Amino acid sequence: MSRISHRFFVISCLSVVLFSAGWAEPLRVVSQTVGTDELLLAVAAPEQIAALSHIAGEAAYSAVAEQARAFPQIARGDAETILKFRPDLVLVADYSRGELVAQLRRAGVELMVFDRYQTMEDAYANLRMLAERLGEDAEVRAEAVIADVDTRLADLARRLDGATPVKVVAPSTYGVIGGAETTFQDMCDHAAADNLAMSLGELVGHAPIPRETVLTWPVEKVVLPGDDIETAVEPYLRLTPFQFMEAVKQRKVALVESYMFSSVTHHRIDGYERLARELHPERFPAD
Repeated sequence: MSRISHRFFVISCLSVVLFSAGWAEPLRVVSQTVGTDELLLAVAAPEQIAALSHIAGEAAYSAVAEQARAFPQIARGDAETILKFRPDLVLVADYSRGELVAQLRRAGVELMVFDRYQTMEDAYANLRMLAERLGEDAEVRAEAVIADVDTRLADLARRLDGATPVKVVAPSTYGVIGGAETTFQDMCDHAAADNLAMSLGELVGHAPIPRETVLTWPVEKVVLPGDDIETAVEPYLRLTPFQFMEAVKQRKVALVESYMFSSVTHHRIDGYERLARELHPERFPAD
């Protein structure tokens, strides 16, 4: 055996030993969306996180903004920026830009594409899928997260047992309102809330506001993002048709944090609990 071949053989054997002992270089993962940020932060070891999305640290969008600020973020969502972090794995969603995904594939980077986020069970499946790729420690963390959420779900169901659903809508300033098959509907399903956009309006997805009929709906609470009622309701006091809605004029508002409206991960439990407390405070006397 030549000296060079012998050296290569020794290095190869050493690499196998180090890998077997858990000393290999950790998998480097880049997350491209807020949802995958939340999944990654839940199950990964810190050394596995190469970078998070460009809005990972913004509390309006992320349930884990403070935690995310400890890690690098991709300043721009283009392939070149992502590749600068030398990822072994990039996490994307089926709503990620098609050209970005195609460029990453051409670069030979392994992709994990998430395309299920309708329910909490989907969130669990996503946690487990990612954890399986990251290793045994990640799988243990995933199961711990799931167990914790299951406990919170059971407690919430117990508290709300027999509660009369509160009639609600979640308007927006963009000319649409959330009906069936939305994250808002999922929140309502777990918070004893009757989303009138679905039950009366029979709307699906984020649909155009039925201006002529929405004022006939018996709205008991308007669900808005924010932590101050006057600030949250102010845009709707000038916006047709909501400026004529009694619940708006009388400030009958339930406040939740912005990120809760669009959460597609296990953190949607935060929205369930928050909306339930806003609509049924009598069920949470300890609070």
